[in-house]
Amino acid sequence: MHINITKSETGNNKGSSGQLVAYLEKENRLVQPNMNKLTNDFKGTLLLQLQQPEYWFNHERKDIRPYEVRQGIDQNVAKLSRDDAKFFLVNISPSEKEILHLKALYGEQGAREQLKAYANEVMHKYAKNFKRDNINGNQDLVYFGKLENNRYYTYKDLEVRKGKAKKGEPKPGEQMHVQVIVSRKDASNSIKLSPLNNSKGSNAEHSKKVGQFDRVAFKQVTEQVFDKLFGYDRAVSESFNYANALKNGSYEEKQDARLANKQDVATRQGQLFSPISSGSLLGELLQPIYIAPEPEPKKRKKKKGYGYGGGPSR
Repeated sequence: MHINITKSETGNNKGSSGQLVAYLEKENRLVQPNMNKLTNDFKGTLLLQLQQPEYWFNHERKDIRPYEVRQGIDQNVAKLSRDDAKFFLVNISPSEKEILHLKALYGEQGAREQLKAYANEVMHKYAKNFKRDNINGNQDLVYFGKLENNRYYTYKDLEVRKGKAKKGEPKPGEQMHVQVIVSRKDASNSIKLSPLNNSKGSNAEHSKKVGQFDRVAFKQVTEQVFDKLFGYDRAVSESFNYANALKNGSYEEKQDARLANKQDVATRQGQLFSPISSGSLLGELLQPIYIAPEPEPKKRKKKKGYGYGGGPSR
C-alpha cells in the first residue's frame, strides 16, 4: 500500500481547488466520442467502467458532485492568508496484488466500493494522527475522495517517447486508486491541520497546541487497517517497515530487514498449504524493528612515529 501526501497534483494548493477538482474529473470526461483515440485493448474495459459517472465521496455521502467539492474546500479557509496552503492531496494507491485480493473477495464493482470504504478509514486515522483536541476522526475533517480506475500515459513516459503508447492511453495492469482532497482547516473552520508539519515542538504542551503529524506512524497504521479489514496476508517485502528500513534505516536496520525478509520467504515456502496464524514468526517479523543503542567504540590511540599505513611516517 502506497499512501502519499502532497500539496496538489496541479502544483498549487494556495488558491482555489477548482483546477485540481477538474483534473480529477478526467475519467468522467472519457465519453464515447473519445473512444476512437484509444486502442481496442482498452475500449471494452473503459466502456464498462464509464457507464455511470464516478461521483465523489466521503464518510457521509457517495454521490457528491464536483461543484460541491470545490465549494466545500474553497469556503473552508477562515483566517488563512493568501500564501497559506488551503488543502492537501492524499493519494491512496494499493499494489496490484492488493487490488487483485479485493477483486477476488468482492468482485469488480465490490472492490471499488471497498476501496472507498478503506479511504474513509484512512482519513479517520489521518484526523487522529494530529493528536489535537476536538479532532477525533474523519467527521472532524472536510474532505472528498475520488476513485480512479486507471493511470494514464503522459508525454513524460518512455513508452510514449518511443511510440509504444499514446498520450492519454490507460496504462496496463491493475491501477485502481483513490485521490482525496482534504481541507487545511477542520470541519469547524477554526483549527489549522497540516500533514506536512512533523515538528514535535519544544515541549509536550507546545506540541498539543500547534499539532504534529507523524507520517511514519500514519503509513504504518493505515497498512495495518487494510490487512485487518480485508484479511490480507502481507509479506515482509510488502510492508512499509521493510521499505522504510531499506530506504532510511541504519546499516544494522537494513541488515535486520533483509534477514526478516529471508526468514519470511523461508517460512512461506515451508507452509504453502497452511495459513499463518497471528502469533506466528511472520507476525513477529512485521513488527517495527528496534535496535538497542550500542556504546561508542573507544578510539585507539595513535602511536607516535607511524602514519595511517602502519609503517613509519616520513
